[in-house]
Amino acid sequence: MKILNIDLDGVVADFVSAMNAHPLRNELPFDKDPDTIPGLFRNLKPIESAISSVEKLLHSEKYEVYFLSTAPWDNPSAWTDKRLWLAEQFGDKINRRLILTHRKDLVKGDILIDDRPNNGAKDFDGEWIHFASKKFPNWDSVLNYLL
Repeated sequence: MKILNIDLDGVVADFVSAMNAHPLRNELPFDKDPDTIPGLFRNLKPIESAISSVEKLLHSEKYEVYFLSTAPWDNPSAWTDKRLWLAEQFGDKINRRLILTHRKDLVKGDILIDDRPNNGAKDFDGEWIHFASKKFPNWDSVLNYLL
């Protein structure tokens, strides 16, 4: 069974829309660091087809699924919010499957699905599936490749 790591923001959860729509987005100090808005990560909308696609991967015999995400250091609520958001979306089946790190390249795994090369994603030891890229524009393309 392969270890599959899935990023949250921009892959499963729509961080950008929530950030841009937040009333504090253009207020100091959040105008420069919008990811530090308290509570921002708690009520994100899922990316289209993300929840059903991740459910398929969670039930697959091919993968042991983990969520590999970076939480802003200066926004401690984000750490809790990400965990609560995942539990709300997926229930107990994701219990103890969240890894928060600023160095994704240090985490073991066979595959990483991530939308950005940041925080070590491009240097991940396994295969990096670049979500929202030309090759993998959406969850359908990812599932077709993985399953």
